Amino acid sequence: HLEHNRETPMTDTTLLPLVNKPGRYLGHEYNAAIKNWQEVDLRCALIFPDLYEVGMSHQGLQILYHILNSRESLLAERCYCPDLDLEKLLRSSNCPLTSLESGHPLADFDLLGITLPYELCYTNILTIFDLAGIPFLAADRGVSFPIILGGGSCSMNPEPVADFFDAILLGDGEEAILDITEVLIKAKKSQADRLSILKELAGIDGVYVPSLFRPEYDDVGHFLSITALDDEKKQVMRRVLANLDSIDHLKHPIVPNARIIHDRLAIEIARGCTRGCRFCQAGITYRPVRERSPETIMELATSGIHNSGFEELALLSLSTGDYSCLDRVLPSLMNIFADNYVSVAMPSMRVGTLTPAIMDQIKRVRKTGFTLAPEAGSERLRRVINKGITEEDLLSTCRNAFALGWKVMKFYFMIGLPSETAEDIDGIIELVRKAKQEGDKGGRGRREINVSVGTFVPKPHTPFQWEQQISIEESKATITRLRQKMPKGCTLKWHDPKQSFLEGVFSRGDRRLAALLQAAWAKGARLDGWSDHYNLSIWQEAATEISLDLNDYLRARQDQEILPWQHLQTGVDNRFLMEERAKALAETYTPDCRYHDCQGCGLCDFETIQPIVQDRERFVHPSTDTPPPQEPRQDKRDRPAHEETHIKYLVNYSRTGRICFLGHLEILRLIFRALRRAGITTNFTKGFNPTPKVSFGPALPVGTESLAEFFIMDIPEPLASTTATLRLLNEKLPPGLKVEEIVIHAGKIPADILATYRLTFDRPLTAVEQNQANLFMAEEEYVVQNIRKGQIREVNIRPLIRAVDILGEDTVDLQVVSLSGQPGIKPLEAIQSIFAMDEETTLRATIMKTTWSALENR
Repeated sequence: HLEHNRETPMTDTTLLPLVNKPGRYLGHEYNAAIKNWQEVDLRCALIFPDLYEVGMSHQGLQILYHILNSRESLLAERCYCPDLDLEKLLRSSNCPLTSLESGHPLADFDLLGITLPYELCYTNILTIFDLAGIPFLAADRGVSFPIILGGGSCSMNPEPVADFFDAILLGDGEEAILDITEVLIKAKKSQADRLSILKELAGIDGVYVPSLFRPEYDDVGHFLSITALDDEKKQVMRRVLANLDSIDHLKHPIVPNARIIHDRLAIEIARGCTRGCRFCQAGITYRPVRERSPETIMELATSGIHNSGFEELALLSLSTGDYSCLDRVLPSLMNIFADNYVSVAMPSMRVGTLTPAIMDQIKRVRKTGFTLAPEAGSERLRRVINKGITEEDLLSTCRNAFALGWKVMKFYFMIGLPSETAEDIDGIIELVRKAKQEGDKGGRGRREINVSVGTFVPKPHTPFQWEQQISIEESKATITRLRQKMPKGCTLKWHDPKQSFLEGVFSRGDRRLAALLQAAWAKGARLDGWSDHYNLSIWQEAATEISLDLNDYLRARQDQEILPWQHLQTGVDNRFLMEERAKALAETYTPDCRYHDCQGCGLCDFETIQPIVQDRERFVHPSTDTPPPQEPRQDKRDRPAHEETHIKYLVNYSRTGRICFLGHLEILRLIFRALRRAGITTNFTKGFNPTPKVSFGPALPVGTESLAEFFIMDIPEPLASTTATLRLLNEKLPPGLKVEEIVIHAGKIPADILATYRLTFDRPLTAVEQNQANLFMAEEEYVVQNIRKGQIREVNIRPLIRAVDILGEDTVDLQVVSLSGQPGIKPLEAIQSIFAMDEETTLRATIMKTTWSALENR
């Protein structure tokens, strides 16, 4: 493990010019918590073992972040896995991995809470440990190291990574995390030894301490049993949050600086699903269904949008369409947000729940996407998996969506499901063909079907946990069959079968896989969830080295075989899983216990743990009365353009500090959201995807600070006070952006601009370099090559550079012309070419735009 130089944390901006997408590492996002390190009893780092854009899309980590920071005695900061370029830089510069908020090394925290979101991120955990200077194995860590806590979707079979963790939280964390921190605060004050701490943690409901359990294997290496070293706790039961309506920690979401995968306000309207799909792990491990009340959802939505400025709100659950009050909540949300161009998305919709009324509400602002998951192509196989939908359900949904203006439908199918035949695969083709025909009816124009396919992976704690997973070759053969027969106008995408293979290995794995993880990581396995980084051969070589048969993990399990996760309880009886497996073979339907009789899974005690359905009667005893017709509502966006008022203001602002490492589009998004948070309503463009009518000056290169930026906003009514608006807007901007002036303006952006940039190098300029400036200014033509969007082009930059003034031994002023519609030159590219500098010296220079002015004549 690395010996680290603690004087230069990862957040040091000297590394940021050298990495791809530096916005991942800036921190200081709006609503991020900055607390005094010295004034708390316990310091926690919450870590998501994947890139920032994935981790910031994960709501679970944010929930715990805000809960912890709501307590005066606690501090929580965040860290995400670095990409390969930053990992290399941290090693070469001997820098530790640090938190985003304060830049403290991870090893300095008391508790590291690591999310276990999916199996292919496990090597990233080792990367984080190594860069933090923390030994991989819990057994090798003494009292001076942080307690390592795991939790998340994969926690119900954490055995492949169990040796790396001190403790793992099973189930819901909202209440448990405070129980855990209370134990750790007491232990810290009493200077308890590590074993005592672990035993105290093991006494908390839902907390699993792997070192207090010992696995045993037979001569072949198959898992035989696991022995509890503490007779009082032979099994660990998942923690279940009885009610979701506590919301204080969800009203101020962190607003990302850089673009993330799900860049929106997410509201979990329900947790759990009891539709009973037999392949679905979440349907077991998140039971029972607990719906939030409509009032709570409305409060979360209004507070969340007001405090974040997001332009999209996503209603999340395992099946959003099953929320019992959706027909009331969705129109209410749209009535509040449509006039402000905030759209509502429901990315997880079950076929049959996406009604025309719901679609009609969704499209009021923009037609956000949704994915329908038939899972299987044939009626027979859908009965096996207990999907509970028919072909007509799917086709009716497509018919309605296309009629309401959607041009693209997205379907998701699994291949390799138990009992699957060639006819079931052909059923996928036939179903897609019929859906495409629905889109082609009535002369609606071009309609597309996007089909996504993934290989079925048997998951622990499901009725299919005993089933075999098909091989890579079988997956590829099925995908080839689908590609060859997919109808025209339909696009097929698939999850890489090689990645599904490794997911299957770890899904039902045991502790022997810890050695595999270390061996593969040492050989270079990184970011395996990203197809451009994943390399199966590394894993196969590592498995050979430690004599581990990976294919054996994909085999079927015997009914009475002891499974590696059987000491970890979801609350659902094993008997229930076996019965569901038998029903699958018999193609027998199991109804949803939300609206039918209890199916006897064993979880609910109907005192503290029970389903919470806000409007159960609507489904159990549906009304036969025709609902009264709603008054037609005209949204502001439907007004004709000639009825709009347009008043324009020029806003001059500065961009200093690390925020300069964001790209132009990211800065635009931050400003749009700050305007929304400040309550400044702009006019919007018309069309499919309305955007604020705000015009910006020329894009600054990433890494360039500026004292002279501007945008022009087009608003429907005059500002009451430009001084008050300036002050309010500065309160709503993230650190580094500051409005300097707001003035009324004619509204026209100058087409051609002259800007001055000041460059300061980390070393003195040589005499040769200083002379190069004079030689350049004496030239009439100076052609350079640059690359834009992967294309090499030649540009004569001499007319674009008005002056190169050397102000001191390490400082240069550069006057650059930006001409509308013509190729330009970035200041650093110009300097590198003019001075014949090496790239790293140029990248390490600081650059500040100091002035701009409009060019009247070229």
